[in-house]
Amino acid sequence: MYGWIWRHLPGNAYVRALISLVLALGVVFVLFQYVFPWAEPLLPFNDVTVDEG
Repeated sequence: MYGWIWRHLPGNAYVRALISLVLALGVVFVLFQYVFPWAEPLLPFNDVTVDEG
């Protein structure tokens, strides 16, 4: 998959590396802004099963 993306990006290696970095940062931004907040209520992180002793 990464090879396919690399082959389809325009420019030389430096331009491709810069575009790849921008794409990766865009994916991380979308995950933190939209996907993780949407999924957080669905995850069982607040279901504590330890009783007070």
